[in-house]
Parts: sequence; C-alpha cells; structure tokens
Amino acid sequence: MARAYAAPGTGLTGDARLATAVATGIDHCRRHVYSAGADADGNWWDWEIGAPRRLLDAAVLIGPHLTGRQSAALAEAVDHFVPERRLAGYDGTSTGANRVDLCTVMLLRAVIGADPGKAGLAASALAPVFRYVSEGDGLYRDGSFIQHTTVPYQGGYGAVLLHGLATLFAVLRGSPWEVTDPNRQIVYDSVERSFAPFVHDGSCMDLVSGRAISRQAYGDRARGQRIASAILLLAETASAAERSRWQAMVKGWAVRGSYPSTPGGGDPAFRSRLAAILGDDEIPAAGEPAGHRLLPMSARAVHRRPGWCAALSMASYRIAHYEHGNGENPRGWHTGSGMLYWWGEGHGDQYSGGFWRTADPYRLPGTTVSTRRLPDGAGEAWGGVCPPARWVGGATDGTYATVGQHLYGLESTMEAFKSWVFLDDAVVCLGAGITSGDGVPVETIVDDRRADGLLTVDGEARWGHLEGHGGYVMRADHPLHALRGERGGRTQVTLWLGHGTDPVSAGYAYLLLPNSSLAGTRARAADPGWMRVLANTSRQQGVHVPSAGITAVNFWTAGSVGGVTASAPCAVLVRERPDGTATVTVSDPRRDLDELTVTWHRPVTEVLSAHPLLRAATTGPALTLAFGRLGDRGGSSQTVEVLPLGLE
Repeated sequence: MARAYAAPGTGLTGDARLATAVATGIDHCRRHVYSAGADADGNWWDWEIGAPRRLLDAAVLIGPHLTGRQSAALAEAVDHFVPERRLAGYDGTSTGANRVDLCTVMLLRAVIGADPGKAGLAASALAPVFRYVSEGDGLYRDGSFIQHTTVPYQGGYGAVLLHGLATLFAVLRGSPWEVTDPNRQIVYDSVERSFAPFVHDGSCMDLVSGRAISRQAYGDRARGQRIASAILLLAETASAAERSRWQAMVKGWAVRGSYPSTPGGGDPAFRSRLAAILGDDEIPAAGEPAGHRLLPMSARAVHRRPGWCAALSMASYRIAHYEHGNGENPRGWHTGSGMLYWWGEGHGDQYSGGFWRTADPYRLPGTTVSTRRLPDGAGEAWGGVCPPARWVGGATDGTYATVGQHLYGLESTMEAFKSWVFLDDAVVCLGAGITSGDGVPVETIVDDRRADGLLTVDGEARWGHLEGHGGYVMRADHPLHALRGERGGRTQVTLWLGHGTDPVSAGYAYLLLPNSSLAGTRARAADPGWMRVLANTSRQQGVHVPSAGITAVNFWTAGSVGGVTASAPCAVLVRERPDGTATVTVSDPRRDLDELTVTWHRPVTEVLSAHPLLRAATTGPALTLAFGRLGDRGGSSQTVEVLPLGLE
C-alpha cells in the first residue's frame, strides 16, 4: 500500500486516504504487537530485522502522513528492540547479512527521527563487513560466503547482504554519510568472485542456498533474480568497467534462462533496470564463462565447459553436512555428501520447479550414503553438525581440477574417500575405502535425473546412456543399477552402484559424460585407454588422461602415484600443454602443512614461473618442488609453470 502511494503510475500515487490508512495500520501494529517494552517472543530476527524493516519502510514512504506522535512511538519501539549497542560488536547474530540488515534498520530509524547520529552509526557500523574473514560469517578471499558459521549461503543471506549494501551505497551517495571506506571494494569484487560462479543461466545453484532450498516460492530462479537485482543496483555505484561487465552478464542470464523478455512481477526497480539493458543493443548478452572455480573454504566447486556445467557440494570440519531450522529442509541430510549437480544443453531447469519436493533424500546424485533411516532434522539445527574431515578440497589450474572429500556419514559409521577430476567433456568419479557398520546397504548414486528420454544400458551394465542428457561409463567391476519411475507427476531416472551391507574398503570408478550421444558413450566405454586409473585406495586416488595431458592425484597420505611423489597429504594436478610447456598445481586441502615437497618424475629443463610459496625447485631428470607454509593459504591452489624436456 505504501509503495502504491509513493510510486508513480500506480493509480493511487499521492492518494492521501491511502497514506492515512497505511499510517493507521502501522500504528495499530505498534500498539498491539511491536511496542516498546514488549517481549521478543520467538525468533530474534522478526523483532530486530523483519518487523522494523517493513514498518519503517512504510513509514518513510508515506512521510508526513504518519503523525508526530505515531512516528515518535514507532521510533521508541524500534529503539527498544534494536538499540545502538546492537552495532557495538561484530559477533553473535550481528555479522554478515544480519549486520547489513541491522544497519539498514538503524538508517531508517534515523530517517523517521531526523537523527544524524544514528545515520552516522548505520554507515560506520558497516566497516566490519568490508573485511575478508578466515572463519565464521562473511566473505572469503577464495570467493566463499558463509552465514550461520558453517553454511555456504550466496543464494540466501549472501544475496541479502549484496542487495542491502547496494541499497545503502546508493541511498547514502552524496550525503554526509556516504560509504567511502576503501575496503568496500571487496563487495564489488564479490559479484564476479563469489556470486556469479553460482548462477547458471539466471538460476542460483542450490548448493549455496542452505535451508532455503525447501522453499517452493523461493526456488533457484527466484534466488537468481534476487542476485541479478542486487548486481544491477550495485552497478549504479560501481566503476564504468564493472558496470559494463555486469550488465552484459545479467543480460546473458535473462536471455538464456529465467527472466522473461518483458519482465513482470517482483521489484519494479529491477524490472525497469532489466528492461533497459534488454532493450539496449549496445549491451551484449555475455555467455557462460568456461573454467573451474574451487572454493575450498566452503567445500564447493563449479566447473564450466562449453555446453555444460557441474557443481559439487561437500562437507568438512568447518562446513556443515546441511542446514535445517524453522522447520525447513528437514531431509537435506546428504546434500553435503558429495552431491554432484550438472546441467547439460537444454536442461537448465533440471533442479528447478519442485525438484526437492520429489527428490529421494537418500539418492541424491553423486553421493555415497548409508541407507540407514534418519529422522527429520537429524543433527543440530542451523548447520550445527560438521564431520571431522579435514581433507576436503583440491587443486585447480582454472580450467581443470582434481577435487576430493574424506566423507563421514551423518549419524552413521560410514566412511569413504571420494575424488572427482573435472575435464573438457567428462567428470571422472572415484570412490575408495567405503566402509560401514550400520547394518544396512551402502550406495553410490551415479545420478538421479528428471528425464523422459530413452535409457539404454549395455548387456553387462558397464555403461548407460540417457537420451538427451548424457552417458555413464563404469571403469571398475561394479554393475550399474537403474530405476525409472514417476515422482510428483514427472519421470525420474535413478542410476546407482551397490556396495552391499556393511562394506569394507569398497570402491568405484566411473565417467560422467554430459551431452554425450549414444554412439559417443559406447565409444568411450570401448576405449579403456582414454582414462587410466593410477590408484584408487584410501591412501591415494589418481588418474591419467593422455588426450588432455592430465595427471591428477589426491594424496590422502604421502606416497608415489603415476610418476608423482608427495611428501605429505595434498592434491596435485599436472597438465602437459600442446605448446610443450606444463603446469604443476598443488594445494593443501587440510590447511596444516608447514612444508611440502612434490616430485614429478619427468625430465624438466626450466621453471618458467612460480608462486612465491615455492622455496626451491630442482630441474633435471625429475622436477622437485619444495613449498613453504601452504597451511596459511586456505586450501588455495599454487601453480608452477615448467618446460619439460621433449621425449623421443
């Protein structure tokens, strides 16, 4: 009602009777519910952010139609629930997105009370948000965003933070309280570093959305639109170069996916900005960027190649199995158990439109799980349960990657070692050391996919092909099981590997081939030399792919595999390039190494470039690289470029 009064062209613009009715409603709520001295029953957020934001927004929009008495009473109520001391320390629930919301409440409170002191506090209290963090809530250097201490949350609280800061930057611009802190640049950097990687054709991926994935009205498309809205608003205070890139990026999202050509619904300001860039022929529609983004501090990875995209969700000693709370997402138990999302050509909506309403929570794609039945809301709420695993992460050169997860089951004795190698047209999936004493079967879910196309499985169940989607090729002695059925009115195809009841050191190896044809899948299955498994144990997992020049090894313990030796647990990715050079990329997923020595048993004549943490390099018949304290690098990858000696 307040927006209809304030916005132009609504038919009720400036209608005094409407504004008076809004004022009456605000005061009614203030007298009967949101009053000074009332007890804050239930969730703190409703009293300190949710209710005051709505009431103050409406009060500001109708301006003088809220009488002096009504305005003063509302201000007193807000001061009761959100006193200035709420912004004194950056801790508890006053961090990350919540901090931005509390600052917004404080600024609105300053407006209705004409209080410059509160306006100054609202602006200055944003400063802690403009720092990279190494634990807890906030933005991380690797692009991670965490809220509730353990939950990756770009799609929920992160979008709130981005939109809130974009609003405050715009509103305060040119005022005595303009946000000029030079550290605010990390917010602008986060658009491409933290948020864009998790938006695919306009939809925000579920693996950075916490418990919000269970909200049918706030699905991946709605979350993607919220992020796009924040980006276009933030662009108004960004540099010209940033504005140009972001407008092209959002236009690409809108053209390819979720946003209609004539925007409707939602925020009218966003509709206006989006319509402007869609109608501007000078702004190109940017495509999906190819490459790999590994965010070790939030145990997430995103891989993009032409025509397809994949994303990986894991859990670690610092990242929760899943989040539930307020009765939401009570069966998200295994979403951190190596869930592998992937989108092929024409299937950008694979996880949209009620996917979670019909998904089997024990058979999420990519996961290895004990089939032990779990209660709704198993584990502590709000992301309170993290496994003890430290080796979760991997190494990437920005194009390819090797990623691993030491997996512990939720409320289970199950343990496993899982690795993924992300390539041009495939994801290599390895599992080893799968052990459990739960007294129930353990399964690895190759895929669980909405699909109406023909499912073809060869006579020995060594490979499968799903028409219009892609192929699956087993590289170990494990037959592929398949099930087609109806769920929620849609056809679902489930593919899995059975490890039996109480397995001991079970394993698997298979290829996921997005967009592969039936003939391409059959050919890959008939070519065992395309990818060679070098090791697949609880000590090391590694593969060699000759056509890509890739050797990838996850060292769970020190050792030697496929011509690569490591002195301690680490991830190593070797890439031999067509121009005769090579790169050796390493990381410390455990984040605890003071030193690491990696040897590539290949003649090398010269080190062309190196990371500052490389303390020493020895060339000759073999390349030996000695790194310093990788434990301080947050699990990030360090790449050394070398010139191997050509072999006859």
